[in-house]
Amino acid sequence: MDLVDVMMEKGFLGQDFLTWLWYKSEERGGTVYLPEAGDIQLVFEKHMLLEYGEGESHEKVICQGLQAELKEARTGLAMGKKIEQARILLTRDNYEWRLTLKGSLLELKSVRLPKTMTSTEESDDPAAMEGRILDRISMFELVHRTIDELFRAFLQVRLGPDWQTDIAKIRVWVNKGRPA
Repeated sequence: MDLVDVMMEKGFLGQDFLTWLWYKSEERGGTVYLPEAGDIQLVFEKHMLLEYGEGESHEKVICQGLQAELKEARTGLAMGKKIEQARILLTRDNYEWRLTLKGSLLELKSVRLPKTMTSTEESDDPAAMEGRILDRISMFELVHRTIDELFRAFLQVRLGPDWQTDIAKIRVWVNKGRPA
């Protein structure tokens, strides 16, 4: 089995991560606790891509709606579809990122960095330009580290003894938000 086959076979883990993350974000009103950072804000915004099936019967569905609603996406989850990609608003340490997280490869896309003091400065001074570049790099590193910490928390739950209990809670959550 080559690397691509392994990636295709294990892609469900990132999709499960996105579902768990959406559940965790709504469990406490948009707040998720990270041992390394404390409470962070995590809101799934108005756009999700869900997938179902393989080969010729493979389907993709784009769901859009108000932030907390996304009723069509919940209905898709209840029908067995998996979240492949989601737009997320993430706030940590008074910084705010908007990004798209792709499930199968845990890939960050369309990352919009927070405004910082150095990013708003206008200057052609080489030292100021270097400061802006370093500031942007640190913002990218922080958002990547945060996603890594969230994935680590997910893996601890996923590989732990209480995973079946969490699955039951997620099922209730999915069905609670479905339209009647």
